Parts: sequence; structure tokens; C-alpha cells
Amino acid sequence: MQTKKASLLKLKTKDFKPNLYKVILLNDNVTTMDFVVFILVEIFSKSSNEAINLMLKIHEIGSAVCGVYTKEIAKTKQLQVLNLAKTNSFPLKCILKEE
Repeated sequence: MQTKKASLLKLKTKDFKPNLYKVILLNDNVTTMDFVVFILVEIFSKSSNEAINLMLKIHEIGSAVCGVYTKEIAKTKQLQVLNLAKTNSFPLKCILKEE
């Protein structure tokens, strides 16, 4: 009887995988490279070397994925980027794309 109950519980539970979202920074001609590196270190917890490499990718290609998160975390990171950019008078854009 115990095993039947355990198997019923297994059937009722499913692994839940939340949708993930890419947080992407877009290049512009005004935002300084130093500010982008600052954003990558402070908001996305990148090392200095990682931040510089990502900043160069954004500069050369036009955009780069800075991280992949659940929807709520991705939106929070996006808002942090946009608020810091606005506060510092930069037009830096940050978008989300579902993975």
C-alpha cells in the first residue's frame, strides 16, 4: 500500500522549468565604454576582463547577451540598467528575449 501511495505522488509532481530570458545590451554612439563596463560589473557581476570583452562585443557587433535569468530577475536587471543609464544621462538600451 505504501508503494502505491508513493507512485501516485510521483505521477502528480512534474519538474517545473521556468522560462528563461536573455538580457541584452545594445550599442549606441553616446554611452561610454567605461559606463558599459561599470554596468556589466555592478549589475551582472562580471569580472573586469569579462566586462571588457563583453563591452567590446557590444561595440563591435551591436549587442551582446549579458546574462540569462528567470523573467522576474531579467526584468529587474533590465530596470537597473535603464535607471542607471538614465541617471547618468546615457541612452543605453537593454532588452529581453525569451530563450
